[in-house]
Amino acid sequence: MEKYCPESLWHLVQPLLPEHPQRHQGGGRRRIDDRVAVAAIAYVLQTGCAWDALPESFPISRATAHRRFTEWVEQGVMQALHQAVLDVLGVA
Repeated sequence: MEKYCPESLWHLVQPLLPEHPQRHQGGGRRRIDDRVAVAAIAYVLQTGCAWDALPESFPISRATAHRRFTEWVEQGVMQALHQAVLDVLGVA
């Protein structure tokens, strides 16, 4: 995962992510770590592969990775990340 979500990227992304509600004890699956989702999304964006081609070596389902990407697009996270990267590069 480090290859697709190195510390430098994670430090940009983490503050932009919305807090997710705490789930009650028992019932339901544990939420996949946001950093794992970021790595999977970065892989898809870097390689240009379809969500269905996400390698099984990622510890996240293709559906969950796509759902998290869609949520973050709708919440403005991806736009904010784009701006943060431009700021770091000094081209914004």
